Amino acid sequence: MDELMVQSDTQETAVMLRNETLDDISGNVRKPVYDRSTLTPGIVHIGLGNFHRAHQAWYLHRLMQQGHAHDWAIIGAGVRAPDAAQRERLLAQDCLTTLIELDPAGVSAEITGGMIDFLPVEPENAALIRQMADPAIRIVSLTVTEGGYYIDPATGGFDAQHPDIQHDAAHPQKPRTAFGAMIEALRLRRAAQIGPFTGQSCDNLQNNGGILRQTVVSLAALSDPDLAEWIDTHCSFPNSMVDCIVPATGPAEIAQALKFGIDDSAPVTHENFRQWVIEDDFCAGRPGWDRAGATFSHNVEHYEFMKLRILNAGHQVLANAAELLSVATISEAMSHPAIAAFFHKVQSTEIAPHVQAVPGMTPESYIQLVERRFRNPEIVDTTRRVAFDGSSRHTGFVLPVVRDALAQGASVTGLALVEAIWARMCEGTREDGSRIEPNDPFWADLTAAATEARARPAAWLEQKQLYGDLAEAAPFADSFARWLDLVWSEGVEAALKTYTTD
Repeated sequence: MDELMVQSDTQETAVMLRNETLDDISGNVRKPVYDRSTLTPGIVHIGLGNFHRAHQAWYLHRLMQQGHAHDWAIIGAGVRAPDAAQRERLLAQDCLTTLIELDPAGVSAEITGGMIDFLPVEPENAALIRQMADPAIRIVSLTVTEGGYYIDPATGGFDAQHPDIQHDAAHPQKPRTAFGAMIEALRLRRAAQIGPFTGQSCDNLQNNGGILRQTVVSLAALSDPDLAEWIDTHCSFPNSMVDCIVPATGPAEIAQALKFGIDDSAPVTHENFRQWVIEDDFCAGRPGWDRAGATFSHNVEHYEFMKLRILNAGHQVLANAAELLSVATISEAMSHPAIAAFFHKVQSTEIAPHVQAVPGMTPESYIQLVERRFRNPEIVDTTRRVAFDGSSRHTGFVLPVVRDALAQGASVTGLALVEAIWARMCEGTREDGSRIEPNDPFWADLTAAATEARARPAAWLEQKQLYGDLAEAAPFADSFARWLDLVWSEGVEAALKTYTTD
Protein backbone atom coordinates (compact mmCIF):
# COMPACT_ATOMS: atom_id res chain seq x y z
CA MET A 1 0.00 0.00 0.00
CA ASP A 2 1.09 3.58 -0.59
CA GLU A 3 2.26 5.60 2.39
CA LEU A 4 -0.08 8.43 3.26
CA MET A 5 0.79 11.50 5.30
CA VAL A 6 -2.20 12.05 7.53
CA GLN A 7 -3.52 15.61 7.53
CA SER A 8 -4.61 17.12 10.83
CA ASP A 9 -7.72 18.74 9.42
CA THR A 10 -9.24 15.69 7.71
CA GLN A 11 -11.50 14.90 10.65
CA GLU A 12 -13.50 18.04 9.93
CA THR A 13 -13.99 17.05 6.28
CA ALA A 14 -14.56 13.32 6.71
CA VAL A 15 -16.88 11.72 4.16
CA MET A 16 -19.55 9.23 5.20
CA LEU A 17 -18.56 5.92 3.62
CA ARG A 18 -21.08 5.02 0.91
CA ASN A 19 -21.04 3.86 -2.69
CA GLU A 20 -21.96 7.35 -3.84
CA THR A 21 -19.21 9.05 -1.84
CA LEU A 22 -16.25 6.95 -2.97
CA ASP A 23 -15.17 9.59 -5.48
CA ASP A 24 -15.12 12.19 -2.69
CA ILE A 25 -12.56 10.27 -0.65
CA SER A 26 -8.88 11.21 -0.94
CA GLY A 27 -7.08 9.82 -3.95
CA ASN A 28 -4.35 8.53 -1.62
CA VAL A 29 -6.81 5.94 -0.32
CA ARG A 30 -7.12 2.89 -2.55
CA LYS A 31 -10.71 2.27 -3.64
CA PRO A 32 -12.55 -0.34 -5.71
CA VAL A 33 -11.94 0.07 -9.42
CA TYR A 34 -14.66 -2.45 -10.31
CA ASP A 35 -18.36 -1.66 -10.69
CA ARG A 36 -19.90 -2.97 -7.49
CA SER A 37 -23.39 -2.84 -9.00
CA THR A 38 -22.45 -5.69 -11.34
CA LEU A 39 -21.19 -8.03 -8.61
CA THR A 40 -23.17 -11.20 -7.98
CA PRO A 41 -22.88 -13.47 -4.95
CA GLY A 42 -20.97 -16.72 -4.76
CA ILE A 43 -20.00 -16.89 -1.06
CA VAL A 44 -21.95 -16.69 2.19
CA HIS A 45 -19.66 -15.89 5.08
CA ILE A 46 -20.86 -16.57 8.63
CA GLY A 47 -19.19 -14.64 11.45
CA LEU A 48 -18.37 -11.35 9.83
CA GLY A 49 -15.85 -9.89 12.22
CA ASN A 50 -12.67 -7.93 11.71
CA PHE A 51 -10.46 -10.86 10.81
CA HIS A 52 -12.60 -11.94 7.87
CA ARG A 53 -12.75 -8.42 6.48
CA ALA A 54 -8.98 -7.92 6.77
CA HIS A 55 -8.12 -11.34 5.42
CA GLN A 56 -10.42 -13.47 3.23
CA ALA A 57 -12.51 -10.52 2.03
CA TRP A 58 -9.32 -8.61 1.21
CA TYR A 59 -8.01 -11.44 -0.99
CA LEU A 60 -11.31 -11.50 -2.89
CA HIS A 61 -11.31 -7.71 -3.23
CA ARG A 62 -7.78 -7.73 -4.62
CA LEU A 63 -8.83 -10.42 -7.09
CA MET A 64 -11.77 -8.27 -8.17
CA GLN A 65 -9.40 -5.32 -8.59
CA GLN A 66 -7.65 -7.41 -11.25
CA GLY A 67 -10.92 -7.95 -13.11
CA HIS A 68 -11.63 -11.46 -11.81
CA ALA A 69 -14.20 -13.20 -9.59
CA HIS A 70 -17.02 -10.68 -9.99
CA ASP A 71 -19.50 -13.56 -9.58
CA TRP A 72 -18.01 -14.52 -6.19
CA ALA A 73 -19.15 -11.56 -4.06
CA ILE A 74 -19.69 -12.14 -0.36
CA ILE A 75 -22.99 -12.06 1.51
CA GLY A 76 -22.41 -11.67 5.23
CA ALA A 77 -24.31 -13.56 7.91
CA GLY A 78 -24.39 -14.10 11.64
CA VAL A 79 -26.17 -16.41 14.05
CA ARG A 80 -25.62 -14.51 17.31
CA ALA A 81 -27.71 -11.60 18.55
CA PRO A 82 -24.71 -9.19 18.62
CA ASP A 83 -24.23 -9.80 14.88
CA ALA A 84 -27.34 -7.69 14.28
CA ALA A 85 -25.50 -4.53 15.35
CA GLN A 86 -22.66 -5.32 12.95
CA ARG A 87 -25.23 -5.81 10.21
CA GLU A 88 -26.71 -2.37 10.83
CA ARG A 89 -23.28 -0.73 10.76
CA LEU A 90 -22.22 -2.36 7.53
CA LEU A 91 -25.50 -2.00 5.64
CA ALA A 92 -25.48 1.72 6.50
CA GLN A 93 -22.25 2.02 4.52
CA ASP A 94 -23.17 -0.33 1.66
CA CYS A 95 -21.01 -3.09 3.14
CA LEU A 96 -17.83 -1.18 2.37
CA THR A 97 -14.91 -1.49 4.77
CA THR A 98 -11.93 0.77 5.38
CA LEU A 99 -8.80 -1.30 5.98
CA ILE A 100 -5.95 0.55 7.68
CA GLU A 101 -2.55 -1.07 7.38
CA LEU A 102 -0.38 -0.40 10.43
CA ASP A 103 3.10 -0.51 8.96
CA PRO A 104 5.74 1.22 11.12
CA ALA A 105 7.13 2.67 7.87
CA GLY A 106 3.84 4.43 7.10
CA VAL A 107 0.15 3.92 7.83
CA SER A 108 -2.09 3.56 4.74
CA ALA A 109 -5.73 2.92 3.95
CA GLU A 110 -7.76 0.93 1.43
CA ILE A 111 -11.51 0.55 0.91
CA THR A 112 -12.72 -2.94 0.02
CA GLY A 113 -16.00 -3.72 -1.71
CA GLY A 114 -16.27 -7.47 -2.25
CA MET A 115 -19.12 -7.82 0.24
CA ILE A 116 -22.53 -6.81 -1.13
CA ASP A 117 -25.11 -7.70 1.54
CA PHE A 118 -25.63 -8.81 5.13
CA LEU A 119 -28.52 -11.14 5.90
CA PRO A 120 -31.00 -10.52 8.73
CA VAL A 121 -29.95 -12.15 11.99
CA GLU A 122 -32.85 -14.38 13.05
CA PRO A 123 -33.28 -16.94 15.86
CA GLU A 124 -34.19 -19.75 13.45
CA ASN A 125 -31.91 -18.56 10.62
CA ALA A 126 -34.57 -18.65 7.89
CA ALA A 127 -32.93 -15.96 5.73
CA LEU A 128 -29.54 -17.60 6.07
CA ILE A 129 -30.94 -20.98 5.05
CA ARG A 130 -32.69 -19.51 1.99
CA GLN A 131 -29.52 -17.77 0.85
CA MET A 132 -27.33 -20.84 1.26
CA ALA A 133 -29.91 -22.89 -0.66
CA ASP A 134 -29.56 -20.51 -3.64
CA PRO A 135 -27.64 -22.29 -6.43
CA ALA A 136 -25.50 -19.16 -6.90
CA ILE A 137 -23.85 -19.88 -3.56
CA ARG A 138 -20.95 -22.25 -4.05
CA ILE A 139 -18.96 -21.62 -0.87
CA VAL A 140 -20.12 -21.16 2.72
CA SER A 141 -17.20 -19.91 4.78
CA LEU A 142 -16.97 -19.32 8.51
CA THR A 143 -15.02 -17.47 11.18
CA VAL A 144 -16.81 -18.50 14.37
CA THR A 145 -13.74 -18.67 16.69
CA GLU A 146 -11.73 -21.71 17.70
CA GLY A 147 -14.26 -22.63 20.37
CA GLY A 148 -17.29 -22.45 18.09
CA TYR A 149 -17.22 -25.93 16.55
CA TYR A 150 -18.78 -27.95 19.38
CA ILE A 151 -15.67 -29.99 20.08
CA ASP A 152 -15.32 -32.07 23.23
CA PRO A 153 -11.99 -30.73 24.62
CA ALA A 154 -11.16 -34.01 26.31
CA THR A 155 -11.52 -36.18 23.20
CA GLY A 156 -11.39 -33.79 20.22
CA GLY A 157 -14.60 -35.41 19.02
CA PHE A 158 -18.02 -33.93 18.41
CA ASP A 159 -19.91 -32.71 21.49
CA ALA A 160 -23.32 -34.19 20.77
CA GLN A 161 -24.60 -33.31 24.25
CA HIS A 162 -24.31 -29.55 23.94
CA PRO A 163 -27.74 -27.89 24.34
CA ASP A 164 -27.43 -26.08 20.99
CA ILE A 165 -26.68 -29.36 19.24
CA GLN A 166 -29.52 -31.12 21.00
CA HIS A 167 -31.86 -28.34 19.89
CA ASP A 168 -30.80 -28.54 16.25
CA ALA A 169 -31.04 -32.32 16.23
CA ALA A 170 -34.61 -32.09 17.50
CA HIS A 171 -35.57 -29.13 15.29
CA PRO A 172 -33.48 -29.42 12.10
CA GLN A 173 -35.64 -27.04 10.07
CA LYS A 174 -35.41 -24.35 12.74
CA PRO A 175 -31.74 -24.50 13.71
CA ARG A 176 -29.98 -22.39 16.28
CA THR A 177 -26.42 -22.94 15.04
CA ALA A 178 -24.60 -22.03 11.84
CA PHE A 179 -23.97 -25.73 11.26
CA GLY A 180 -27.64 -26.60 11.61
CA ALA A 181 -28.45 -23.86 9.10
CA MET A 182 -25.86 -25.27 6.67
CA ILE A 183 -27.39 -28.73 7.00
CA GLU A 184 -30.93 -27.49 6.36
CA ALA A 185 -29.74 -25.54 3.30
CA LEU A 186 -27.99 -28.64 2.00
CA ARG A 187 -31.15 -30.67 2.55
CA LEU A 188 -33.06 -28.18 0.41
CA ARG A 189 -30.34 -28.22 -2.25
CA ARG A 190 -30.36 -32.00 -2.42
CA ALA A 191 -34.16 -32.05 -2.71
CA ALA A 192 -34.03 -29.50 -5.54
CA GLN A 193 -31.11 -31.32 -7.19
CA ILE A 194 -28.99 -28.18 -7.00
CA GLY A 195 -25.88 -29.89 -5.72
CA PRO A 196 -23.58 -29.26 -2.76
CA PHE A 197 -21.48 -26.29 -1.69
CA THR A 198 -18.03 -26.17 -0.15
CA GLY A 199 -17.81 -25.56 3.60
CA GLN A 200 -14.70 -23.49 4.28
CA SER A 201 -13.49 -22.86 7.81
CA CYS A 202 -11.23 -19.82 8.15
CA ASP A 203 -10.65 -20.20 11.89
CA ASN A 204 -7.35 -20.83 13.65
CA LEU A 205 -7.81 -24.56 14.09
CA GLN A 206 -5.49 -27.33 13.07
CA ASN A 207 -7.35 -29.44 10.48
CA ASN A 208 -10.06 -26.78 10.40
CA GLY A 209 -11.73 -28.27 7.33
CA GLY A 210 -11.77 -31.71 8.92
CA ILE A 211 -13.25 -30.27 12.09
CA LEU A 212 -15.95 -28.44 10.13
CA ARG A 213 -16.77 -31.68 8.32
CA GLN A 214 -16.93 -33.50 11.66
CA THR A 215 -19.34 -30.94 13.11
CA VAL A 216 -21.65 -30.73 10.09
CA VAL A 217 -21.78 -34.46 9.32
CA SER A 218 -22.12 -35.49 12.97
CA LEU A 219 -24.93 -33.02 13.60
CA ALA A 220 -26.76 -34.08 10.43
CA ALA A 221 -26.50 -37.73 11.47
CA LEU A 222 -28.45 -37.02 14.66
CA SER A 223 -31.59 -36.20 12.67
CA ASP A 224 -31.06 -37.55 9.13
CA PRO A 225 -28.36 -40.19 8.60
CA ASP A 226 -29.00 -40.36 4.85
CA LEU A 227 -28.45 -36.61 4.51
CA ALA A 228 -25.31 -36.88 6.62
CA GLU A 229 -23.94 -39.52 4.24
CA TRP A 230 -24.81 -37.34 1.21
CA ILE A 231 -23.03 -34.36 2.76
CA ASP A 232 -19.98 -36.44 3.64
CA THR A 233 -19.82 -37.82 0.10
CA HIS A 234 -20.59 -34.74 -1.98
CA CYS A 235 -19.52 -31.65 -0.01
CA SER A 236 -15.90 -30.62 0.39
CA PHE A 237 -14.30 -29.07 3.45
CA PRO A 238 -10.81 -27.82 2.55
CA ASN A 239 -8.26 -27.25 5.26
CA SER A 240 -6.63 -23.85 5.40
CA MET A 241 -4.14 -21.82 7.40
CA VAL A 242 -4.92 -18.15 7.94
CA ASP A 243 -2.63 -15.51 9.39
CA CYS A 244 -2.92 -11.77 9.94
CA ILE A 245 -2.94 -9.83 13.20
CA VAL A 246 -6.17 -7.84 13.33
CA PRO A 247 -6.94 -5.85 16.51
CA ALA A 248 -10.46 -5.15 17.70
CA THR A 249 -12.13 -1.95 16.59
CA GLY A 250 -12.79 0.82 19.10
CA PRO A 251 -12.77 4.60 19.23
CA ALA A 252 -9.06 4.77 18.33
CA GLU A 253 -9.59 2.81 15.12
CA ILE A 254 -12.59 4.91 14.13
CA ALA A 255 -10.44 8.01 14.76
CA GLN A 256 -7.74 6.60 12.49
CA ALA A 257 -10.25 6.30 9.65
CA LEU A 258 -11.32 9.88 10.28
CA LYS A 259 -7.71 10.99 9.80
CA PHE A 260 -7.95 9.64 6.27
CA GLY A 261 -11.13 11.65 5.74
CA ILE A 262 -13.41 8.60 6.05
CA ASP A 263 -16.37 8.38 8.42
CA ASP A 264 -16.53 4.58 8.82
CA SER A 265 -18.34 3.14 11.83
CA ALA A 266 -16.61 -0.23 11.48
CA PRO A 267 -13.07 0.22 10.12
CA VAL A 268 -10.48 -2.50 10.50
CA THR A 269 -6.80 -2.11 11.34
CA HIS A 270 -4.28 -4.82 10.53
CA GLU A 271 -0.59 -5.53 10.35
CA ASN A 272 1.44 -5.39 7.13
CA PHE A 273 1.49 -9.17 6.75
CA ARG A 274 -0.99 -11.76 5.47
CA GLN A 275 -0.81 -15.44 4.71
CA TRP A 276 -3.48 -17.83 3.48
CA VAL A 277 -2.62 -21.43 2.61
CA ILE A 278 -5.54 -23.44 1.24
CA GLU A 279 -6.13 -27.07 0.30
CA ASP A 280 -7.44 -27.06 -3.27
CA ASP A 281 -10.59 -29.09 -2.61
CA PHE A 282 -13.71 -27.21 -3.74
CA CYS A 283 -16.70 -29.21 -4.92
CA ALA A 284 -18.46 -26.32 -6.67
CA GLY A 285 -15.59 -24.15 -7.91
CA ARG A 286 -13.64 -21.34 -6.28
CA PRO A 287 -12.13 -17.91 -6.92
CA GLY A 288 -8.51 -17.79 -8.08
CA TRP A 289 -7.26 -16.47 -4.75
CA ASP A 290 -3.70 -17.43 -5.68
CA ARG A 291 -3.71 -14.51 -8.15
CA ALA A 292 -4.01 -12.26 -5.08
CA GLY A 293 -1.25 -13.96 -3.10
CA ALA A 294 -2.87 -16.98 -1.46
CA THR A 295 -1.09 -20.35 -1.65
CA PHE A 296 -2.76 -23.59 -2.68
CA SER A 297 -0.98 -26.56 -1.15
CA HIS A 298 -1.48 -30.27 -0.51
CA ASN A 299 0.52 -29.89 2.72
CA VAL A 300 -1.55 -27.32 4.58
CA GLU A 301 -0.93 -29.18 7.83
CA HIS A 302 2.75 -28.25 7.78
CA TYR A 303 1.93 -24.55 7.49
CA GLU A 304 -0.76 -25.02 10.16
CA PHE A 305 1.67 -26.60 12.58
CA MET A 306 4.16 -23.80 12.16
CA LYS A 307 1.65 -21.02 12.56
CA LEU A 308 -0.57 -22.51 15.28
CA ARG A 309 2.33 -23.70 17.40
CA ILE A 310 4.65 -20.72 17.06
CA LEU A 311 2.33 -17.74 16.56
CA ASN A 312 -0.90 -18.84 18.25
CA ALA A 313 0.71 -20.75 21.11
CA GLY A 314 3.17 -17.86 21.33
CA HIS A 315 0.30 -15.47 21.88
CA GLN A 316 -0.64 -17.46 24.99
CA VAL A 317 2.98 -17.51 26.16
CA LEU A 318 2.93 -13.71 26.08
CA ALA A 319 -0.60 -12.70 26.98
CA ASN A 320 -1.14 -14.44 30.31
CA ALA A 321 2.16 -13.27 31.76
CA ALA A 322 1.56 -9.76 30.46
CA GLU A 323 -1.96 -9.66 31.91
CA LEU A 324 -0.64 -10.54 35.36
CA LEU A 325 2.09 -7.91 35.10
CA SER A 326 -0.36 -5.23 33.88
CA VAL A 327 1.28 -5.01 30.45
CA ALA A 328 -1.51 -3.84 28.18
CA THR A 329 -0.47 -4.82 24.64
CA ILE A 330 1.44 -7.52 22.81
CA SER A 331 4.04 -5.07 21.48
CA GLU A 332 4.63 -3.84 25.04
CA ALA A 333 4.99 -7.45 26.19
CA MET A 334 7.70 -7.95 23.57
CA SER A 335 9.47 -4.89 24.99
CA HIS A 336 9.38 -6.33 28.52
CA PRO A 337 12.81 -8.00 29.01
CA ALA A 338 11.62 -10.90 31.15
CA ILE A 339 8.56 -11.71 29.01
CA ALA A 340 10.49 -11.40 25.73
CA ALA A 341 13.29 -13.67 26.98
CA PHE A 342 10.73 -16.20 28.18
CA PHE A 343 8.97 -16.12 24.81
CA HIS A 344 12.19 -16.68 22.86
CA LYS A 345 13.45 -19.56 25.01
CA VAL A 346 10.15 -21.45 25.07
CA GLN A 347 9.80 -21.02 21.33
CA SER A 348 13.36 -22.02 20.47
CA THR A 349 13.82 -24.93 22.85
CA GLU A 350 10.37 -26.41 23.46
CA ILE A 351 8.12 -25.49 20.50
CA ALA A 352 10.35 -25.25 17.40
CA PRO A 353 11.73 -28.81 17.79
CA HIS A 354 8.19 -30.08 17.16
CA VAL A 355 7.56 -28.00 14.02
CA GLN A 356 8.52 -28.95 10.46
CA ALA A 357 9.98 -26.51 7.95
CA VAL A 358 7.82 -25.40 5.00
CA PRO A 359 9.00 -24.17 1.60
CA GLY A 360 11.05 -21.03 2.18
CA MET A 361 10.69 -20.97 5.97
CA THR A 362 12.37 -22.83 8.84
CA PRO A 363 10.88 -22.85 12.35
CA GLU A 364 13.77 -20.67 13.54
CA SER A 365 13.24 -18.06 10.82
CA TYR A 366 9.48 -18.12 11.51
CA ILE A 367 10.14 -17.37 15.18
CA GLN A 368 12.17 -14.34 14.09
CA LEU A 369 9.34 -13.24 11.77
CA VAL A 370 6.76 -13.58 14.55
CA GLU A 371 8.94 -11.65 16.99
CA ARG A 372 9.19 -8.77 14.49
CA ARG A 373 5.45 -8.82 13.92
CA PHE A 374 4.65 -8.90 17.63
CA ARG A 375 7.00 -5.96 18.25
CA ASN A 376 5.15 -3.71 15.76
CA PRO A 377 4.19 -0.70 17.95
CA GLU A 378 1.51 0.37 15.49
CA ILE A 379 -0.50 -2.77 16.30
CA VAL A 380 -2.41 -2.06 19.50
CA ASP A 381 -3.40 -5.66 20.12
CA THR A 382 -4.41 -5.97 23.75
CA THR A 383 -3.25 -8.78 25.97
CA ARG A 384 -6.84 -9.13 27.13
CA ARG A 385 -8.04 -9.87 23.59
CA VAL A 386 -5.25 -12.36 22.99
CA ALA A 387 -5.88 -14.07 26.34
CA PHE A 388 -9.62 -14.39 25.66
CA ASP A 389 -11.06 -17.92 25.60
CA GLY A 390 -7.95 -19.54 27.00
CA SER A 391 -9.87 -22.77 27.56
CA SER A 392 -9.99 -23.16 23.77
CA ARG A 393 -6.65 -21.58 22.94
CA HIS A 394 -4.52 -23.49 25.43
CA THR A 395 -6.15 -26.80 24.53
CA GLY A 396 -5.88 -26.00 20.82
CA PHE A 397 -2.42 -24.44 20.61
CA VAL A 398 -0.27 -25.19 23.68
CA LEU A 399 -1.27 -28.60 24.97
CA PRO A 400 -0.75 -30.45 21.66
CA VAL A 401 2.90 -29.36 21.84
CA VAL A 402 3.09 -30.64 25.42
CA ARG A 403 1.78 -34.03 24.32
CA ASP A 404 4.22 -34.27 21.41
CA ALA A 405 7.14 -33.30 23.64
CA LEU A 406 6.18 -35.87 26.29
CA ALA A 407 5.86 -38.57 23.63
CA GLN A 408 9.40 -37.80 22.49
CA GLY A 409 10.86 -37.46 25.98
CA ALA A 410 11.64 -33.79 25.34
CA SER A 411 11.55 -30.90 27.80
CA VAL A 412 8.20 -29.42 28.84
CA THR A 413 9.56 -27.23 31.63
CA GLY A 414 8.79 -23.91 29.94
CA LEU A 415 5.42 -25.13 28.65
CA ALA A 416 4.53 -26.16 32.21
CA LEU A 417 5.35 -22.59 33.27
CA VAL A 418 3.05 -21.27 30.53
CA GLU A 419 0.21 -23.32 32.01
CA ALA A 420 1.07 -22.30 35.58
CA ILE A 421 0.90 -18.63 34.58
CA TRP A 422 -2.47 -19.22 32.93
CA ALA A 423 -3.71 -20.90 36.11
CA ARG A 424 -2.50 -17.92 38.13
CA MET A 425 -4.22 -15.49 35.74
CA CYS A 426 -7.52 -17.35 36.02
CA GLU A 427 -7.53 -16.72 39.76
CA GLY A 428 -8.77 -13.32 38.67
CA THR A 429 -6.34 -10.74 40.07
CA ARG A 430 -3.19 -9.15 38.70
CA GLU A 431 -0.05 -8.83 40.75
CA ASP A 432 -0.87 -5.18 41.42
CA GLY A 433 -4.12 -6.31 43.05
CA SER A 434 -6.45 -5.15 40.28
CA ARG A 435 -9.25 -7.44 39.19
CA ILE A 436 -9.18 -9.33 35.89
CA GLU A 437 -12.64 -9.21 34.39
CA PRO A 438 -14.10 -12.56 33.23
CA ASN A 439 -12.38 -13.46 29.97
CA ASP A 440 -13.45 -16.98 29.11
CA PRO A 441 -16.80 -18.73 28.50
CA PHE A 442 -15.93 -20.98 31.47
CA TRP A 443 -14.43 -18.27 33.67
CA ALA A 444 -16.29 -19.25 36.84
CA ASP A 445 -15.09 -22.85 36.61
CA LEU A 446 -11.54 -21.77 35.81
CA THR A 447 -11.47 -19.33 38.71
CA ALA A 448 -12.69 -21.98 41.14
CA ALA A 449 -10.01 -24.42 39.97
CA ALA A 450 -7.31 -21.73 40.05
CA THR A 451 -8.25 -20.71 43.58
CA GLU A 452 -8.05 -24.29 44.80
CA ALA A 453 -4.77 -24.82 42.92
CA ARG A 454 -3.06 -22.09 44.92
CA ALA A 455 -2.80 -24.54 47.81
CA ARG A 456 -3.04 -27.74 45.78
CA PRO A 457 -1.61 -27.29 42.24
CA ALA A 458 -2.95 -30.63 41.04
CA ALA A 459 -6.48 -29.19 41.23
CA TRP A 460 -5.80 -27.22 38.06
CA LEU A 461 -4.61 -30.19 36.02
CA GLU A 462 -7.54 -32.27 37.27
CA GLN A 463 -9.77 -30.32 34.87
CA LYS A 464 -9.98 -33.32 32.54
CA GLN A 465 -12.06 -31.41 30.01
CA LEU A 466 -8.91 -29.34 29.43
CA TYR A 467 -5.96 -31.56 30.32
CA GLY A 468 -7.24 -35.09 29.84
CA ASP A 469 -4.61 -37.40 31.31
CA LEU A 470 -1.80 -34.82 31.49
CA ALA A 471 -2.18 -34.71 35.30
CA GLU A 472 -0.70 -38.21 35.27
CA ALA A 473 2.34 -37.20 33.17
CA ALA A 474 4.94 -36.64 35.90
CA PRO A 475 7.45 -34.53 33.90
CA PHE A 476 4.70 -32.04 33.12
CA ALA A 477 2.65 -32.22 36.33
CA ASP A 478 5.67 -31.96 38.63
CA SER A 479 7.08 -28.97 36.74
CA PHE A 480 3.67 -27.32 36.74
CA ALA A 481 3.35 -27.68 40.52
CA ARG A 482 6.82 -26.23 41.15
CA TRP A 483 6.19 -23.29 38.86
CA LEU A 484 2.76 -22.48 40.28
CA ASP A 485 4.18 -22.47 43.81
CA LEU A 486 6.96 -20.11 42.66
CA VAL A 487 4.59 -17.83 40.77
CA TRP A 488 2.44 -17.45 43.87
CA SER A 489 5.33 -17.10 46.34
CA GLU A 490 7.74 -14.89 44.39
CA GLY A 491 5.77 -13.57 41.43
CA VAL A 492 5.59 -14.04 37.69
CA GLU A 493 8.72 -12.12 36.81
CA ALA A 494 10.82 -14.13 39.26
CA ALA A 495 9.53 -17.35 37.72
CA LEU A 496 10.27 -16.11 34.18
CA LYS A 497 13.84 -15.16 35.15
CA THR A 498 14.38 -18.47 36.90
CA TYR A 499 13.39 -20.33 33.76
CA THR A 500 15.41 -18.21 31.31
CA THR A 501 18.59 -18.29 33.39
CA ASP A 502 18.59 -22.04 34.09
